[in-house]
Amino acid sequence: MNNSFSLGTSLSRRTFLAISGAIPAAIASQLSITVSAAEPATLEPAGAKRYPIGLELYSVRGELARDLPMTLKTVAKLGYEVVEFYSPYFKWTPAYTKDVRAQMDDLGLRCYSTHNGFESFTPSENLVHAIELNQILGTRYIVLASAPGRTSGVEGWKHLCEQLATAVEQLKPHGLSAGYHNHQAEWAKLDNGQRIIEVIAENTPKEFVLQLDVGTCEEAGADPVAWVKANPGRIKVMHLKDWAPGGRGEEKGYRVLFGEGVTPWKELLAAAESVGGVEYFLIEQEGSRYSEFETAKRCLDNYRAMFGKA
Repeated sequence: MNNSFSLGTSLSRRTFLAISGAIPAAIASQLSITVSAAEPATLEPAGAKRYPIGLELYSVRGELARDLPMTLKTVAKLGYEVVEFYSPYFKWTPAYTKDVRAQMDDLGLRCYSTHNGFESFTPSENLVHAIELNQILGTRYIVLASAPGRTSGVEGWKHLCEQLATAVEQLKPHGLSAGYHNHQAEWAKLDNGQRIIEVIAENTPKEFVLQLDVGTCEEAGADPVAWVKANPGRIKVMHLKDWAPGGRGEEKGYRVLFGEGVTPWKELLAAAESVGGVEYFLIEQEGSRYSEFETAKRCLDNYRAMFGKA
């Protein structure tokens, strides 16, 4: 999955990079980016019944690598309202990011979160750069796509949580917050009997987003509905990726389209909307029996058919 897009970058969405401590206040104070480029804090009016549906662009990574403008146009034409860029965006320049933002504005697309490697959370110019790009894009959440490979044991995960909690405070003055995206590994239990994902939830601030990847939760044998209900207000964005028992040769596993797997989608989205504090949903697909764009289209069609949404 070492795919890239734009500017010849080659970072993977799941690249393991070192995460380190807090950015010095003196450096943060030098940031000259205005918050005016960011989206308003409230994505939807209070009590709204409609939630934007978007696409994690890793789902169309091959097309994105070939032609970003055409990919955005196609995604918008399919009917998606939101996109989530993944880690290679970090190599963009501010000027290029402004061009991407202008393209999105013309298409009526929004980007409320980005997936990031650990470099986005490291001190000095790295975090400053991540803040600048995300403000230009209009995002709300800088999401850590995966933990450092060296993270292990209760104390190791708690140390990572301390760093993420620090990031929340660093980002707050800039109209941004942080989050974490789970994979299968975070559902495993540690020596203290807690699952890793429970340690993350317990040791990060309430405003820290727990971005639920549904498919990996299902594969791990966990209950996504129970997880949402156990963390009210913290599931602000969800990856709608399905899963079914079986292998690639059977077009099972993550290769099933949205609605073809084992996930109880109606119950899950009802919990996300009533308890989880969800603001928008993102369809994500690892790959399927169809082309990337056809896969994205069929997943959105299935979502609309299931929830009766135009």
